[in-house]
Amino acid sequence: MFGRALVSPARALLLEERARIMRCSPTRSEEWLWRRLSGSKTGFAFRRQLVVGEHIVDFACTKVRLVVEVDGEYHAERGRHDAQRDRALQALGWSVLRVADHHVFQDLDAVVARIAEAAGRAGEARLTR
Repeated sequence: MFGRALVSPARALLLEERARIMRCSPTRSEEWLWRRLSGSKTGFAFRRQLVVGEHIVDFACTKVRLVVEVDGEYHAERGRHDAQRDRALQALGWSVLRVADHHVFQDLDAVVARIAEAAGRAGEARLTR
């Protein structure tokens, strides 16, 4: 968990347990993407359903502090909430990349390339700070 000091110990345990449950039941698009991100296949090590502050993110590369969120159809109605969440993650020093789940199904290679490119940019940005 990143940012444990931002939440109470009881909340941290709840978030960790929820993340563990989510890892056991990913959405279909998360499962497809995880097959390509796991094992550092992109050159970057990703973790899934990671707790960052008060949030559980779909995927995260901790080395370069990149969060990847896979957005399903329901996110179309959650734009304001997603924007607040992104700002909160950015305030903790994370970059956020959102990917529509239908893109995962339509062109997984392009999505993975976009993620690898974003991870490279995030890594470069961290080096110049």
